[in-house]
Amino acid sequence: MQMNTHNEIRIDLQEAQVNQQGEFEILAITAGEGNGWQFSAEVLRQSVPLWDGVESFIDHHWFGHSVHDLAGVCHSPAWSKERQGILLKLRALGPGAHILKEIGRQVLNDEGKKPHIGFSADLAFSAREQQVEQILRIFSVDLVVNPARGGEFIRQLNQKKKGNIMSVEEIKEKPMHAPGLTPGQGDGNGTATQGEAEKVRGLRAEMCAQFLESTLQSSQLPLPAQARLRRQFASRLFEVAELQAAIEDSRHLVAELTSGAVVQGARIHQVFDSRDSLQAAADDLLGAPREKGAEGLKPARLSGIRELYLLLTGDYDLHGGFDAGRAQFATTADFTGIIKNALNKIVVNTWEQLGRAGYDWWTRIARIEHFNNLNTITGTLVGTVGTLPTVAEGAEYTELAIGDSPETASFVKYGGYIPLTLELIDRDEARKLAAYPRELAAAGLRKISALVAAIFSDNAGVGPSMADGGALFNATAVTTAGGHANLLTTALSAGEWDVVSTAVYNQPMLVKNATGIIGTGPRMAINPRYCVVPRALQLTAMKVLYPSLENAANIYSENQQRGQPGDVVTVPEWTDANNWAAVCDPLITPAIYVGERFGILPEIFIAGDELSPAVFSNDEHRLKVRHFLACWVNDFRPLHKSNVA
Repeated sequence: MQMNTHNEIRIDLQEAQVNQQGEFEILAITAGEGNGWQFSAEVLRQSVPLWDGVESFIDHHWFGHSVHDLAGVCHSPAWSKERQGILLKLRALGPGAHILKEIGRQVLNDEGKKPHIGFSADLAFSAREQQVEQILRIFSVDLVVNPARGGEFIRQLNQKKKGNIMSVEEIKEKPMHAPGLTPGQGDGNGTATQGEAEKVRGLRAEMCAQFLESTLQSSQLPLPAQARLRRQFASRLFEVAELQAAIEDSRHLVAELTSGAVVQGARIHQVFDSRDSLQAAADDLLGAPREKGAEGLKPARLSGIRELYLLLTGDYDLHGGFDAGRAQFATTADFTGIIKNALNKIVVNTWEQLGRAGYDWWTRIARIEHFNNLNTITGTLVGTVGTLPTVAEGAEYTELAIGDSPETASFVKYGGYIPLTLELIDRDEARKLAAYPRELAAAGLRKISALVAAIFSDNAGVGPSMADGGALFNATAVTTAGGHANLLTTALSAGEWDVVSTAVYNQPMLVKNATGIIGTGPRMAINPRYCVVPRALQLTAMKVLYPSLENAANIYSENQQRGQPGDVVTVPEWTDANNWAAVCDPLITPAIYVGERFGILPEIFIAGDELSPAVFSNDEHRLKVRHFLACWVNDFRPLHKSNVA
């Protein structure tokens, strides 16, 4: 049973204190009688958590508070055994905070007569007879003028019970009087009393609406369930128990409907769908590594590429298209997409395997760079300052000679396609399909290997022409325009490796390509790191750089090379059995660059649907490989070549 009366409890600011944080400490409510209702100490102790976070506004508002009147928030509620009441801390907050703090300051500090200003609590409770059984909710604790005598509340939701049945006839209301009228005063014909009754009914309806909305928001029911209850209880008076029973019934209904979707047991780390299973099955079929995290999946093993094609496309007539009525999986995954993913992973895997076999030799002597467009590349080597000239007292500073050496390169597109015919699919040649990406990966890796190898072997072994006009490798003095002094004709040996290392170490750094300045820079002072050789010189180079491998009677190389950094790099494309080269570490002094546009690995694309020209004309899906690469030399100084006659 609900009963709405106009009652207040006063918390006088004269009894408040201010703590070190500038917050008000107030006594919210004490045990005893309030406007005819008995509040026991036990009921108040049980309500302590309800007071935490309660807002405080400036003045009461019967039809809802406005954020413009927000003045503070209550926190840290505690039960006071001495005062038999609830203590609160009130922190000023919101547009009305300055009013709250200023009034509090004046009331607490003024020793003279003080206005009747205090706090009134707006709350809901249930009661039996006149005994309050439970405080249900604290709506606000508001700062008001002339609060009623202590122990009176605003807006009560009271229940009087008769057995388990509640009735409107049992409601006893205190009449609310119109402004300017006293109890029993009217116009002689009951007009004022009737008007007040209408106001009470309207107020109760408004309170029910507010209580309905706040209760639904805190019910944690799904939005459709909340909307259903809102339609059921809106625009009418209802009992608290009636609403609570309806909410509980809705909870049970939602629980029964969603129980099948609840996962119990261990924590879920990953979720997989049918596409993940199909991808794993296709990876297993073609010998591709699975996606990370999918290693534990156990999909049904595919009998061949034909089964996967028919499952995903339903194309039993081999038209090259998609038949939704006959496809076994209603999934966004398509045949070409799953195959492309598997083939690309095979490319990556094969690339790594070939690299370990030696075809990634170029990664040790070249620097890889990514580019965001296909414009011509300009690799500029900026000169250094040779020495700082003396500046006499009062003299002007002179311009330092410094320049650059720009080397250019252009991207080249490499690629082609391999047909994946419908006959191949129908014959279930999965092993043949799995071999395609391995060949594509090998072709891409070998292409880069050939491009870098050609830098040393092009133009009869002297390499490409540089921006200074000289060939990459020449024996001309570095003080001459285009001179690089990095070409010899002697065979590889421990002694000759030391000669070449000394020549590289003594290379002058670039200052400026101008007469009188060329070749005058300070020494580069860096030894070569790699001895680059054809397969025929591999053992010779190892004996030079790894002296422990030398088994000659007189070992001179061990003392020469002990402690010197170095490594042997074998170039598969070099056919001359005698020529060799020395290269510095590209992390310190880069010379050779490999530029990529869409990745250093070749890309694989698959074109295949019923509207594709290849499918229409040739009954084939096409596996296209594409590779954008650029390869150039930015600086001759970290490189040295020996073209042995």
